Amino acid sequence: MKVSFHGHSVVKIETNGKTILIDPFINGNDQCDLKADDVKADVILLTHGHNDHVGDTVDIAKRNDALVVAPFELATYLGWKGVNTHPMHIGGAHEFDFGRVKLTQAFHGSAYTDEEKQEIIYTGMPSGILFFAEGKTIYHAGDTALYSDMKLLEKYRIDVAFLPIGDNFTMGPGDAAVAAEWIGAKKVVPVHYNTFPVIEQNPDAFADALGNDAGHVMRPGDELEL
Repeated sequence: MKVSFHGHSVVKIETNGKTILIDPFINGNDQCDLKADDVKADVILLTHGHNDHVGDTVDIAKRNDALVVAPFELATYLGWKGVNTHPMHIGGAHEFDFGRVKLTQAFHGSAYTDEEKQEIIYTGMPSGILFFAEGKTIYHAGDTALYSDMKLLEKYRIDVAFLPIGDNFTMGPGDAAVAAEWIGAKKVVPVHYNTFPVIEQNPDAFADALGNDAGHVMRPGDELEL
């Protein structure tokens, strides 16, 4: 299995002959090394409906005939836009041909904003994602505050956890460090930082502060072999 990071909260997983994208915010993301028009994907996993996570999902999904897996309300909204979706919800899991997906809690908001119409479209509860394939477990926290039930994630023996550190909208580095301790992942990768001035952080300082060699900073385009 190959896992790569592409700025903000964009993660790509290559496993079982499939390419899976999580939260593909590419256009408008100066931190991203990808070009939306060139991206190939079989599956897109979405944590919630904010524009900086849905990103280029519709265009990528239509061009690649990709399956979009998302919380129910967000999946319904994207289905109305002509996208092939599989709706899920928090606590539920499903076995796909590319791996097993389980949605977890995330404490945040979830709405898609249409700037032109000045409309905010409710897209259900936000979530985190547990992804299981090839005997490995990946956790993408999405956007979330620190919450005590994160302690329950330790039982999944997570290989790589992607945790937001940007503060203001999500956990900051201090709370993310607590989350990392509770989760007990082998590797912890900081995400959701430096895309906008209000979430500027030092990812290296965060990784160093974990103090257990788990912190692993990935620059856009960096890959991990699991």
